[in-house]
Parts: sequence; C-alpha cells; structure tokens
Amino acid sequence: MEIPDNESFRDSIGTLTEDGKRAWVYPKKPSGKFYEYRKIVSYVLLVLLLAAPFIKINGNQFLMFNIIERRFNIFGFPFWPQDFHLFVVSMIIGVIFIALFTVSFGRIFCGWICPQTIFLEMVFRRIEYWIDGDRNKQRKLDRQKWNAEKIRKRSLKWFIFLIISFIIANVFLAYLIGSDKLIKYITEGPLEHTGTLFPLLIFTAVFYFVFAWFREQVCIIACPYGRLQGVLLDNKSIIVAYDHKRGEGENGRKKFRKNEDREALGHGDCIDCLQCVHVCPTGIDIRNGTQLECVNCTACIDECDHIMESINLPKGLIRYASEAEIENKEKFKLTARMKGYIAVLIILCSVLFGMLLLRNDVEARVLRLPGQLYEHKEGDIISNVFTYKLVNKTTKKIENVSFKLRKYKGEIKLVSNSEYFVVPEQGLSEGTLFIEIDKKDLKGDKNKLMLEVYSGDELIETTTVNFLGPRSYN
Repeated sequence: MEIPDNESFRDSIGTLTEDGKRAWVYPKKPSGKFYEYRKIVSYVLLVLLLAAPFIKINGNQFLMFNIIERRFNIFGFPFWPQDFHLFVVSMIIGVIFIALFTVSFGRIFCGWICPQTIFLEMVFRRIEYWIDGDRNKQRKLDRQKWNAEKIRKRSLKWFIFLIISFIIANVFLAYLIGSDKLIKYITEGPLEHTGTLFPLLIFTAVFYFVFAWFREQVCIIACPYGRLQGVLLDNKSIIVAYDHKRGEGENGRKKFRKNEDREALGHGDCIDCLQCVHVCPTGIDIRNGTQLECVNCTACIDECDHIMESINLPKGLIRYASEAEIENKEKFKLTARMKGYIAVLIILCSVLFGMLLLRNDVEARVLRLPGQLYEHKEGDIISNVFTYKLVNKTTKKIENVSFKLRKYKGEIKLVSNSEYFVVPEQGLSEGTLFIEIDKKDLKGDKNKLMLEVYSGDELIETTTVNFLGPRSYN
C-alpha cells in the first residue's frame, strides 16, 4: 500500500464505506508493552471511577455532580450555588490542563484516560474477545447464519453487556443524585421511586447502545475533542506517529522476503503487513499520518514492534514522536505556546487555591425585606427588618447560632422569639430578624452595619447590611 499522493482519505471517516454505510471495525486483540501499561492505568481508573461516588471525605462524597440541586463535590470539596465561581474556575483549569496535554502529547487523554475508551477497550471488547474470539473469528461469526453457536454467543454477549450497562448507569446516577440517596432507593425498592427508575433504564439503554453498537463512532463523530486536537496540534506535538522516512526508504515499502537486502534495493523497513491497520480500534492506517480518528491508543506501536522484532529489524517504526523529530531529528522541548498554557494554568491554580483558603464553611446572607424602610419606636429607637439565609456546607449541624452587632450598640431580635437557632448539615436555615438601634447612634439615613454570626462563642461568619434611618437636617 503506497502513501497516497493526495489526502483524499481525509474526505471521509475510516468507518464508512464508499456508499456511505457503516464499515464495522473488527480490531485484532492488542498485546505488548504499552497495552500492559494501559491495562494497569485503565484498571486503576476503573476502580476509582466506580468507587468515587461511594468514597466519603469528612462526610462529603468524593465526586458528585448534582445538577438538579446545583450541588457539586470535587475531591471531597463541596460546591454550592454560592460557590459557582469556584466551580467555573475549576472547570476552566480542567480545560486548560487538557489543552496543554493535547498541545504537548496529542490525543493521549483519549487513549489512556477517557472513560469511553477504558470501558470499550478494557471491558466490553475484552468480553467480546473471550466470547467471540479474535478478529478473524469475529468476522466469520458475523457472516455465518443464525445457527445454535451464533445464537448462544450473541445471547451471552448481549446479556453481559446489558448487565454491565445497568451497573454503569447506577454508578452514573450515584454521581448525579448522591450515593446515599441511590442506596436508599435500592433498599426501599425501585417501584417506590419510579421517577428515578425510568431515568435509570434510559441511562442503561444509552450505555448499552454506545458500547454494544455505536462504539468508536463516539470518538470519531460525537466527541468534540477530536476536532479540538486538529486546532491544537502542531509539528512539535508528541503523537503516535509512523516514521515514514525509515518505513518508506527511497523506493517505498515492500513485502518481506527472507535474506533479501532491502536497504540495497532502496526499500524501507515497512513490510506492508497491515497489522497496524488490523489492530487499530478506529480502523485507520497510521501510515497515512495524523488523522482525526486516531485516539493515540498505542495498539499499532505494540503490533509494529512485534513485527519488527520477528524480522530482526529495529523497533520504533511506529512510536511516540513529533513530526519535527521524524523530519529533522529535533528533540522535544517546550514551545512558546506550551509555556503560555503552563503560565495560565499556574495563575488559575493559584487563584483557585486562594479562593479555597478564603472560602468559609458557612455562608451568611442578610438582605433588607423588600418594600420596607424603617420603623420609629418608643424611646427614639429605629427598627429595620431583614431576611437572613445561612448555608452550612459541612456535614455537621451547627448549633446555638446567633447574630451580634459589631461596633454599633443595638439589639437583634429573631421573629422566632428565640435567641439561638440551628443550621442543619449540608442545609440552610432562613428566617426574619429585626435590628433596633438608638437614633442618636446613627450617622445619617444610611448606615453600614457589620453582623457577626456565632455558634456559641465561636465566630463563624461575618456579613454587612445597610441600615436605614431618618434623614437628619442641619
């Protein structure tokens, strides 16, 4: 197979036939050094992904994305609607981090870390290899008629896929509504919570569709990251690359013949065995260069190294390398763009760290009751009415909560006629209060007051309010 003189192969994706139909990919079962490394990384991430909703740090779920109630936990840190700015900064840091790695190392996130790739390659396809066999056996099974063998294998595989999809859907739901609530729903019975059961079945169907049929099309068609890499990559980026100079030589690639002097004939080290194509999970030919469909999974590196080793040629014909290294033997170094991303990342991380240090476990908001000015009481006392809302971001309830005035002499009265109240764990307490101050202590018609929030004798939060009084005329 010669490298095409034009790039017409880029006009359509590799999983479509010339007449526009789906070209089903039957990747050969990978093996080799990088595949073993990927298995270790994948299984560690799988354990983390499945366990994260059930891990608690200081009573907070390790990871939770409760969009409905707008509550998020990231690495045990709870984020409430009032902390939305922190969540936004965290997400921006994540995007910049991925962009930096893409600029530096291509689509390495897709091949090594992405949950879609991990579940597909390390769970569903491994089950498929176990039931259906390797590439050739899968192709043969698909072509044969529906006999007893095919019915048995298909039924077993689809049933296992469905069970795993159901488990993934439950874990996904734990990320959304919280693991405690999910366990409660399971123990109480699904029929008691049909409002949750139907979304769970929908999630199960979606995951089953993705991993049983849509598969690599998610990476090629649905995921925007493949398009993003086309913008971010340059000739300095380290990617899974075919060394065309070594592979093609002067007269191109050629099938292997024993005892043939390929170098004297001007042929490169590529023997056109197509094993790199057969093992590719997205069905591309890496020898055509960087392509949208490539997820940097390294399967072609392992397969090519095995072939090179079997014919006594140096490994590394396909390897992690940049175009600049292949063309000009340039070593990897930080470019101006990479340094820019690193600088932005350091600044954003510093900002987030500072925000987290200044963040309180309790947030108080006291606002004037709409439409109310002030009330003149006996003894020249001026009274203002306010509403308060206290948010407790911790997993422990806060007891004996009270308000006190700083600097000003006055009295704070809660509508509940109680001096103290309780803020529940990971909840809020709200109500109405009156602030009464002697007129002679006021300075004009607008006064900025500092309110202190105490739990017993411990100061836990401060906030400010605008106190209105009668306008003074001199």
